[in-house]
Amino acid sequence: MIFTSESVTEGHPDKLCDQISDSIVDHFLKQDPYARVRAECAVSSAIIFIAVRYASDAKVDFSYLARKVIQRIGYDQPDFNAKICSILSAPQELPLNMAQRFDEEKLSDAEIDRVAAKNMVTLFGFACDQTPELMPLPVMLANRLSRRLAEARHQKTLPYLLPDGKVQVAVAYDRHRPVRIHGLTVMASTEHPKQVEPKKLADAIMDAVVKPVFKNEKIKPDKETRVLVNPDGPYQGGPTHHSGLTGRKSAVDTYGEYARHSGDALSGKDPMRVDRVGAYAARYAAKNIVAAGLAGECEVMLSYSIGITRPVSLEVQTFGTGKVPDAKIRDLLERHFEFRLAGIMKHFRLRYLPSKHSEGYFQRLAAYGHFGRSDMELPWEKTDRAEALKAG
Repeated sequence: MIFTSESVTEGHPDKLCDQISDSIVDHFLKQDPYARVRAECAVSSAIIFIAVRYASDAKVDFSYLARKVIQRIGYDQPDFNAKICSILSAPQELPLNMAQRFDEEKLSDAEIDRVAAKNMVTLFGFACDQTPELMPLPVMLANRLSRRLAEARHQKTLPYLLPDGKVQVAVAYDRHRPVRIHGLTVMASTEHPKQVEPKKLADAIMDAVVKPVFKNEKIKPDKETRVLVNPDGPYQGGPTHHSGLTGRKSAVDTYGEYARHSGDALSGKDPMRVDRVGAYAARYAAKNIVAAGLAGECEVMLSYSIGITRPVSLEVQTFGTGKVPDAKIRDLLERHFEFRLAGIMKHFRLRYLPSKHSEGYFQRLAAYGHFGRSDMELPWEKTDRAEALKAG
């Protein structure tokens, strides 16, 4: 079997929108940890549209934040940059709902049990033993390569690169174990694309991006690996050539399509949105199951309904890799994990994370995946329940 996953750089139009949306969430929560906010963004050519519904007394300048994100990513071309792009915002202020402005740290178990979900969604968490991060290998490699592509631009190693780029990694499997790199495709946008020779670009990306990423990997490209750089000619990227929208890169945000995901956007939502935090809780549960050695692969499914506190469905699949029956693992999850909305918020302390990180918290998650990150301290990536799961 050959499985392929994609990743994109921080300058991809969809990821630009995700980062703007999560920057807005961060700034609301820094001022008001009880803020309710839903932010969405769309970008095209030289215009950005921001739609925000919020319930908070916090003061947030949406246009200013958007321009900061554009500048940080590095869009400074004449056709799109932080100074000249037009930004339209459509804020909708909602009345404060005091019932939702609670400190979950002070709630009793009975009070937690009265905080119901406000939307319906089916969520999936996944983990496997293919990598130290307990993530599928194709998406981990794709994210590392796309991040390295951006670093080569920021560090001026490849100064002619532009912010938008894509990476695709194809991994060959034998009996569900990765055995070799079948192919790599890198799409890199460059300044004055016709002046950058294809062979020079391919060699430079191999030296500055591909080789450093695979230096310490057990599975590396071999002589039969197809490595393609801009195989269809110069890649015309960025908002000038491609529109962008918040939440359109769900596979990049999660498991690279190796495992299921809800399809709902993770970015642009405050911690009271169960479609965001429930995905984190499901990943936390699946990762601890694999870390405990109870399965080589584990998918946890959670379904929530409006007005109901607990998941209406909790299911586990280990795809034949489980050391104990899936039903037994499901029972262990119910015993050791918290899947109620307020309980998840309390355990992860999600409302308060942005105020502890001056560079932003959720905004940093908006590029290169929400799972398997080693560059951030993410509460849902901890394996602190593994020993309890082993003990039963």
